[in-house]
Amino acid sequence: MSKIVVVTGAAGFIGRWVVRELLERGYTVRGLDDLSNSSHRNIAEFEDSERFDLVEGDVCNPKTVTSRFDDDVDACIHLAAEIDVQESLEDPQSHFESNVVGTQNILEACRQAEARLGLVGTCMVYDMVDSDAGIDEEHPVKPASPYAGSKLAAEDLAEGYYHGYDLPVTILRPFNTYGPYQKTSMAGGVVSIFTNRDLQGKPLKIFGDGTQTRDLLYATDCARFIVDGTFSDDAIGEVLNAGTGTDISINELAEVIATEDTEITHVEHHHPQSEVQKLLCDPSKAEEMLGWEPQVSLEEGIDQLRDWLREQNES
Repeated sequence: MSKIVVVTGAAGFIGRWVVRELLERGYTVRGLDDLSNSSHRNIAEFEDSERFDLVEGDVCNPKTVTSRFDDDVDACIHLAAEIDVQESLEDPQSHFESNVVGTQNILEACRQAEARLGLVGTCMVYDMVDSDAGIDEEHPVKPASPYAGSKLAAEDLAEGYYHGYDLPVTILRPFNTYGPYQKTSMAGGVVSIFTNRDLQGKPLKIFGDGTQTRDLLYATDCARFIVDGTFSDDAIGEVLNAGTGTDISINELAEVIATEDTEITHVEHHHPQSEVQKLLCDPSKAEEMLGWEPQVSLEEGIDQLRDWLREQNES
């Protein structure tokens, strides 16, 4: 009998890649997703699998959460979250409910089931970095939005369960992840938005001056990191970052993605106070502890995303 893993946010962008990685490794996956920021389309290819099922429900509902857990559950990967910085500034309460209260419900379910937890956080909790050294796990935190604050609060709760109850928790902070199945609206990531607009012949809009940088991680590399980190005994009680160790400015990214006739424009930033100017990961801890390193280059990743988006637009 294969090990059972509960995945929250299973029908989301990163969630569907985590589900795929788990199924390929032989796990049985119990998904939970309220489908508010995701879709059945993302997981359509798994729905015939005997080792995957999805319940539609909200992590803020304790009964819904506990319905996915029993003594057979080995682990939970918690991805369900509100993730929009701008929305968190306009409606901080919803981010608190989903990201803090929801995580509390997951932690309690894991404690009752004696299941290990991979808690997926965000690089947006970190303070600015102005050197080329990269952000490691010891870097100071400074959440600049209610979104980042709620994600950091969730991590603190998880650490409380680790120290207070000896719950096996690993905190996983992937940097900016992109790839197929990511939204191309404002709720999506910059790579997906730019690539889709280029395919449609629309201008690539850069918020602010475009000098802000991102460390861009391809979806399959992110999913491997999350699964490896969740099941590593060495990583219990640890915080782990994942990125490529290389950053690129938004201006440069636009140049890489834009084909010859595509215009690149700059527009006023809608939340400059919450913009992290430089995001560059130091992934050396994950490399040493998990033997993990990214396999997909930015050029390869953009090509794969472009091919996928082209198929979607044609179908």
